[in-house]
Amino acid sequence: MDRKKPRLLDLCCKAGGCSMGYARAGFEVVGVDIEPQPNYPFECHQADALIFSLEDFDVVHVSPPCQGYSTIVASRKGGREKHPRLIEAFRDRLIGSDLPYVIENVAGARAYLHNPILLCGEMFGLRVYRHRLFESNVELLQPDHVEHVLRAAHCGKIAGVGEYWSPAGKFGGLEAARSAMGIDWPMTNAEIANAIPPIYTEWIGLQLIQALSPRRQAVRVQLCECGCRRIAKPATNGGRPGKYATDVCRVRVNRARKAHVTKLVG
Repeated sequence: MDRKKPRLLDLCCKAGGCSMGYARAGFEVVGVDIEPQPNYPFECHQADALIFSLEDFDVVHVSPPCQGYSTIVASRKGGREKHPRLIEAFRDRLIGSDLPYVIENVAGARAYLHNPILLCGEMFGLRVYRHRLFESNVELLQPDHVEHVLRAAHCGKIAGVGEYWSPAGKFGGLEAARSAMGIDWPMTNAEIANAIPPIYTEWIGLQLIQALSPRRQAVRVQLCECGCRRIAKPATNGGRPGKYATDVCRVRVNRARKAHVTKLVG
């Protein structure tokens, strides 16, 4: 492993939706889960996340079990009481570590999280909404959250033309659902139902890396200026923030600007 990379520990990692985003942002990632995770794409330990050692890590992410905070589970009589709510227990441990941390959970957990940001697939041009909240002791930026225009298919149903996916439980169209979420490694239906799009934690991970480096703290993460809703490549040095996701995006914007100037002059 390249020890020049900061190390991030992903607790309650499942099949690695969060982990992959952090790896794409530039972290060396290690996962921990109480259950075996054969499709997890990095080093993984089967262990109790509440007692796993945090030593030798630069950042810790945790996704506590979400069922106890889910609005769907809450709609069932006694539903929430059947599931543990561990956000506070994990937070106490993370605060005690003095490490930068991120706690992720479903939208129903808002009352249990401290000043979280909300991320949505629509922000990044995905075909899922999949709202998720992220609390951190590092200041995080959130892209603009626009009103949803297209409807989402019912949970477990195949998305039709003009619909967004709602991967949950058992559903058809496994490969299409993976593609809609930006997941390009093997996952089962159940794993996708529990996963988040990796671009969420890529967005967060880039900000964490900047926070870890005084040389890069002035560089801010943003979405591409061409409107493609991909993440702009951050500057490789401590200079200006990145503006474009690719060189093609940069050329597209420059051509549009030249055409606009030509039209005004003409």
